[in-house]
Amino acid sequence: MKKYNFSSGPATLPQPLFEEAAKAVLDYQDSGLSILEISHRSDTFVEILEGAKSLVVELLGLEDDFEVLFLTGGASMQFCQVPFNLLSSNGTGLYLDTGTWSEKAIAEAKLFGNVQVLASSKSSTFNHIPKGYAIPQQGDYFHITTNNTIYGTQIHDIPQASIPIVADMSSDIFSKKIDTNQFGLVYAGAQKNLGPAGTTLVLVRKSLLGKTGRAIPSMLDYQVHIAKQSAFNTPPVFPIYCCYLGLQWIKKQGIAQLEKINRQKAQLIYQEIDRNSLTKGHTTVEDRSMMNATFTLTNPELEESFVDLAEQANCVAIQGHRSVGGFRASIYNAMPIEGVQTLVEVMQEFERQFG
Repeated sequence: MKKYNFSSGPATLPQPLFEEAAKAVLDYQDSGLSILEISHRSDTFVEILEGAKSLVVELLGLEDDFEVLFLTGGASMQFCQVPFNLLSSNGTGLYLDTGTWSEKAIAEAKLFGNVQVLASSKSSTFNHIPKGYAIPQQGDYFHITTNNTIYGTQIHDIPQASIPIVADMSSDIFSKKIDTNQFGLVYAGAQKNLGPAGTTLVLVRKSLLGKTGRAIPSMLDYQVHIAKQSAFNTPPVFPIYCCYLGLQWIKKQGIAQLEKINRQKAQLIYQEIDRNSLTKGHTTVEDRSMMNATFTLTNPELEESFVDLAEQANCVAIQGHRSVGGFRASIYNAMPIEGVQTLVEVMQEFERQFG
């Protein structure tokens, strides 16, 4: 029996993706070759790569100024690649600090120039999204993390800014309808809503590039990757292929329908967190994430018992991040609503036994 994987990433993926990828590993479309051994220069892979890019453009309604890239190094590489390409030597990068990943992005950006943190929720253990801050009109870009996997917060309303907005959307891209054209650059590690770990989706406006006045190493230069069509070096063929399958699945479901189901899943689990006498949510209600529901037990000594009950019901990887503890249910696009219902039943049984 397949288990319900509540891991924050690598996360659960659509079953059709597994089935198609498994066949391709043995023989890709009767070519006599495995997807693992085809050349990244071959017409076969170029067709896959271009198909994936076209689906991204279609699903997100991207304007012509955007370039779609599939790179490597995860979102963590983008923490330095963004300022390397966008932060001028005498400019300023503006950041919103909402958790561990934004802290890492801020630390990397400080290696390249001036950084200003406009607001932070660190003093309250990142249990909310800061509000009421002003975004200066002067700045090279404004960086946000739209969803915070560790603390379970999400930006539900993208702030308005007169400077380019850069967004780390690793954990909520394709989970709801959003006007992507309001951004200057978007990046997302694949291993949550898109495909397996190994590639990173980057959407960048070409008009923003080449203005920092600094020399950029080729592997970190977006313009080089654009010119070489994401194949400056050997790209991760198999992860990109799996992302192509994931994008096909997203198109078939429809982003609007996925958003509807994602909201239903989030409502189910948050209702139980609030109702249950043994659980307590970590984040403020208005900033709760649709992707990562975080909670603690009123009696931490019962955590092992809760994990045991969950595993008996085939719910795995519900432990919270090591830096905060507690529990975290990651309910990305491919998590079926039945999985969330099963976890809710576990929480109810836990209350019956220990409440």
